[in-house]
Amino acid sequence: MWRMLTSLSSSLRSVYQGSDIRMRVARFRNWFDRMGQCDADGIDYDYVRTVNEYYDLCSEFMQFGWSESLHFAPLTREESLEESIVRHQRLMIEKLELREGMVVADVGCGVGGPMRRVARESGARVVCINNNVQQLEKAKQRNVETGLDDMAEYINCNFMDMSVIEPNSFDAGYAIESTCYAPDKARAFAEIFRILKPGALLWGQEMCMTERFNPDDRLHRAIKDELMFGIALKEIAGFSEVDRAIEAAGFQIIHAADMDDREGQGIPWYWPMESRSGTLRNALRRTPLGRKALIAGLWLAEMFRFFPKGSVAVVQLMDRTAKAYVAGGKTGIFTPLYCFLARKPS
Repeated sequence: MWRMLTSLSSSLRSVYQGSDIRMRVARFRNWFDRMGQCDADGIDYDYVRTVNEYYDLCSEFMQFGWSESLHFAPLTREESLEESIVRHQRLMIEKLELREGMVVADVGCGVGGPMRRVARESGARVVCINNNVQQLEKAKQRNVETGLDDMAEYINCNFMDMSVIEPNSFDAGYAIESTCYAPDKARAFAEIFRILKPGALLWGQEMCMTERFNPDDRLHRAIKDELMFGIALKEIAGFSEVDRAIEAAGFQIIHAADMDDREGQGIPWYWPMESRSGTLRNALRRTPLGRKALIAGLWLAEMFRFFPKGSVAVVQLMDRTAKAYVAGGKTGIFTPLYCFLARKPS
């Protein structure tokens, strides 16, 4: 654990580069209000900047607390979180029918966790597409460290406009918890449609409000607002909205469903953020008690300059978001596991 904390401290110093983190967190905290004011004044709000600020602040802590694959997965009692994520990624590889010689688009690649699984196990070459420079650089660094850099290419662009990529370039594509950030979902899927070859498959994983969500319920609305605020989402779509956007782009949906299936061996997707599971080290990184302990420890570490000033503010922000995730999951009104497989017609 000490080695992980030392590594985290070093990574934070590298990405924060001496900036005023407290001020940046304070600015992020009022992004929701600023967006509303811009809408009222008829001004185009810079939402892309907000999403980038969110990941610039939180990405290193996300990797520390979760894994290098910054996404959720269906969980079972027999597996650790990490094992469930691997199984979920292998399902995606199987559904996309990935194999050696294919070129695959990773739309919103994060720090490249899924990409490394795809390259290592399928032999396909992956093009990492990301609007966030910090994450893209981290993905390349990890690929070099794991000997997979020759299996990847990197494109820094917004998936709302991938005009730097030629049409019909990819044999397959996937977008894991990335298109939920699209301010215009149909346009985002249309861009992905354009860069895929005819007949290519697309796997997607969306954060969605479920059919249980009632917009007239004050508690439901409050939880949704907390989720939007904490994850930097301009809106959270429902299942049918996602389906319509996929089909409007021209895709044929083969299968789409919420994979948060808790029957049999399944457990709730939010379980790692609520209850201790697995090792004590994982509990200290993910559970409410563990997050409190981390905040207390970071407060002391900041005093002695072992961690950058403002680190506590970032973890407090993420703790608030974790509570919103759990509230959304417990009420059944939110899921990060709406997964779909679609095809670009031949």
